[in-house]
Amino acid sequence: MRRALADVTAAELIKLRSLPPVLATALGTVLAAVALTAAAGDLGETVPFLQVGTVLLGVLAVAADLPAGHARPALLAVPDRRTLLLGKGLAYLAAGSLTSAAALGAGAATVWCGGEAAPDTGLLLGAGGHLVLIGLLGLAAALPLRSLVRALVAALGLVLLAPPLLAPLTDHARLLPGPAGGALFRLHGPGAEAALAPGTGALVLLGWIAVTTAAGVATFLRRDA
Repeated sequence: MRRALADVTAAELIKLRSLPPVLATALGTVLAAVALTAAAGDLGETVPFLQVGTVLLGVLAVAADLPAGHARPALLAVPDRRTLLLGKGLAYLAAGSLTSAAALGAGAATVWCGGEAAPDTGLLLGAGGHLVLIGLLGLAAALPLRSLVRALVAALGLVLLAPPLLAPLTDHARLLPGPAGGALFRLHGPGAEAALAPGTGALVLLGWIAVTTAAGVATFLRRDA
């Protein structure tokens, strides 16, 4: 089992590395971190925009197998669907973690080069964890929706559009994935007082991921390739 999972994960990493959209997304996320941080002068204000990059990476991790029939070659090589899905998830975690670290590192360097104090370690770790988890939500959303466009619209709508639309109407908007995960790095500054505690925010975000993943896995295991 472990050897099979390692082989599947390695194969999925090679697949991701060979996809031009994945490389473009990773590079674009790093460049966006530099440009937006230079404009805002604050890495914390840049992180919400970087969510687009990791969500797209998460969706792309399964995008090649989304349309009906496209999963058959992968399933012929890996008949155990659970192993295939776990390998895809681990491959995304590697790619998402590397991209997030590079983007946040570039953003921190931009702040430092601008003469400001570099962001503290807590912000960097919290922001990195948030970005990786948000991308995992994108991956989970792609499984039941079976469409790159639908998955992106659903994930980005939930993460970026719903919070500002619902925030004036209800305090429960902070329980959405974006604001909940934002509690991991918004320890100070605008919105910090209204945010969840970091531990609570992490649990809420993990809950969203768990529910979405459960629906996606159940759909993938039942349907035809």
